Amino acid sequence: MAIQIAPSILSADFANLERDILEVADADWLHVDVMDGHFVPNMTLGLPVVERIAQVSPLPIDAHLMIDDPDRWAPRYAEAGAASVTFHLEAARDPRAIAADLHSLGKRASCAIKPGTPVEDVLPLIDTLDMVLVMTVEPGFGGQSFMADMVPKLTTLRAAAEAAGRDLRLQTDGGIARATIGTVVEAGCDVVVAGSAIYGAPDRAGEIAALRELAEAVHHHA
Repeated sequence: MAIQIAPSILSADFANLERDILEVADADWLHVDVMDGHFVPNMTLGLPVVERIAQVSPLPIDAHLMIDDPDRWAPRYAEAGAASVTFHLEAARDPRAIAADLHSLGKRASCAIKPGTPVEDVLPLIDTLDMVLVMTVEPGFGGQSFMADMVPKLTTLRAAAEAAGRDLRLQTDGGIARATIGTVVEAGCDVVVAGSAIYGAPDRAGEIAALRELAEAVHHHA
């Protein structure tokens, strides 16, 4: 599977969001972080904003729900226009039911795990998921440092998916930049979220291209 790049608008200018979305149009996904101030100690944007973003974005929306009660809310974000919805295992009452709800709406179902959550907790669910997101920072704020000790989770998930014959995407989010992208791709990641690395660059399209080139070089070598 080709490496996919998903710029995170958490690092974009919220007063000029459409402009900043259009500037990353040559990526693969638009990563939209939804935070409720409860599951994580920060708030970002909610359902009406995601719905409007989906209307103007040239890229499919990858909604990362860092919120309580994803059992209720995940389908709502799918209905609002997100093509892929990621809910947190730690907040979900019935992850299989959430995945089934998303699939019934024709959307991708993804499950995220925080750094403190053992990878073994999500392994029983890979038969029902399209993607697993391994957080490489504590969720809630952009611009944090990459946690290299999370990389073995990717290796474990990739091996488990291959053993099960599952076409499972693996995503990383947190501290991904030119210096770290090769590490996660080598471990099995094929969907890379980058926020400040892309939006902090003077040439955003150029940064996406540079990240893609670095990732593909490692991916093809592996």
